[in-house]
Amino acid sequence: MAITYNWEVTGVKVKNEVIDGVTYENAVCQTYWKKIGTDENGNTGSFNGATPFTLNPNDDSGPFIAYQDLTEADILGWIKSVVVGHYEDHVNACIQKQIDEAVNPITEPSLPWVTE
Repeated sequence: MAITYNWEVTGVKVKNEVIDGVTYENAVCQTYWKKIGTDENGNTGSFNGATPFTLNPNDDSGPFIAYQDLTEADILGWIKSVVVGHYEDHVNACIQKQIDEAVNPITEPSLPWVTE
């Protein structure tokens, strides 16, 4: 069963950072996100995550982007660089479990010897 995945940013936290005498206003320090999986029959599952970040203007992620210029694609790129290859298998397994339970729900019937 093939699953199609979509990611979305659901929130961020920012703070001012001063590094080597330079002030970076509204630097993203925390992200909140959701990964949603949908099978070919429209059954869905999702995983909500939170990924913190520390500003490092000397890393390989590229130049600092002012908060007002950020796009969802920018932030998803940061999130995916942490999740993919590290714990994405766990995320996908949680989504798969939800889809499996939608297809074959677990129920809790009355006990057969109990009359109502």
